[in-house]
Amino acid sequence: MNIFLQGLYSFFCVVGFSIIFNLPRKLIFIASINGMFGWMLYAFLQSSGTSFIVPAFIGSIFVGLVGEFLASVQKHPATLFIIPGIIPFVPGYGIYYTMYHIVSQDFETAMTTGAESLFIAISIACGIVLATSLFRIIRPFTEKFCVFTPKKNNTI
Repeated sequence: MNIFLQGLYSFFCVVGFSIIFNLPRKLIFIASINGMFGWMLYAFLQSSGTSFIVPAFIGSIFVGLVGEFLASVQKHPATLFIIPGIIPFVPGYGIYYTMYHIVSQDFETAMTTGAESLFIAISIACGIVLATSLFRIIRPFTEKFCVFTPKKNNTI
């Protein structure tokens, strides 16, 4: 499937979950753009023949870094941009088929799909932790040199 079409689908996926998570209306579009570009990076890396863990890891690092940057610019918590942005990465397909194979008593295939889903979930979590940690290091530089950050008004 075309990466841009997948990006459009992931945009609407993130819009839906942003509404479910009660994001402020002005942040839904921004969070959806973040998730869309993260998914497009994921789809590109997946189509380039890497393992199934690397695209989720790098995609979640991207969503995490952009979400932290948007949080500092918009003056909102980073979770408002990161959590909806990683929703397309969640391995629901693998979890469903793990349960399907358990019910079908095909335990060997269930172990394989379950392990893949677990590794993808762990790589998403590690990517977000790494992105948040990296941004904590570079945040003072972004606040110092960022043109988008509003200046503090010192008038009383």
